[in-house]
Amino acid sequence: MRAIETPQDLVTALDWSDVEDDLGQDGFAVLPSLLTPTQCADVAGYFPADERFRSRIVMERYAFGRGEYKYFSYPLPDVVGALRHALYEPLAPIANRWHEAMRISERFPPTHDEFRAICHAAGQRRPTPLLLRYQPEDYCCLHQDLYGDHVFPFQVIFLLNEPGRDFEGGELLLTQSDSKGAGRADVVPLRRGDAVVLAVNHRPVRSTRGFHRASLRHGVSRLHSGLRHTLGIIFHDAK
Repeated sequence: MRAIETPQDLVTALDWSDVEDDLGQDGFAVLPSLLTPTQCADVAGYFPADERFRSRIVMERYAFGRGEYKYFSYPLPDVVGALRHALYEPLAPIANRWHEAMRISERFPPTHDEFRAICHAAGQRRPTPLLLRYQPEDYCCLHQDLYGDHVFPFQVIFLLNEPGRDFEGGELLLTQSDSKGAGRADVVPLRRGDAVVLAVNHRPVRSTRGFHRASLRHGVSRLHSGLRHTLGIIFHDAK
């Protein structure tokens, strides 16, 4: 009998050279089917359990959009913590190569525990993985998730509901501003259980003199109907 693959197993089995190529070309890479429908439902089901979260944000109050999200507290739910650790390890070497290309001095250690210790020593102690819920007419403005001096250059978003069945609209939007060329925008197609790795703030773009930085932002278009949950895994903690 074949053993059931865990999300961590699926992360390890990915072709990370292909992921790095996609990130370098587009600033994002889709990781298909990392969570099962049952796992998606379990994670979305955390939303009403206030004891699992450190804070709740109503986006309309802060001109972030419309909808709400909650930041998990420590200890993180097992699946969230396991995914954070498993995804960090193959992304850290890519992050270091990006920083080298963009001439940014910070480098990242090989494990998330080591990086989290760096964040905590700098006063960034509040966990940042979050669960978002969108209902009809909700949306999220374009933004960057920066929470302190130490910023890991990637984050991962998991879609927990099925588009076309559970909700309509609510597309993930990515924009890129490039001082040396035309900007661009992408709609990232995701199915339930898929994840996308995306650049948090900058990505290196090759030019005639090496690399320059392009600025990226992400958001969510207006939801027309239904209910949409996403899990966001951010690797740096917040002040």
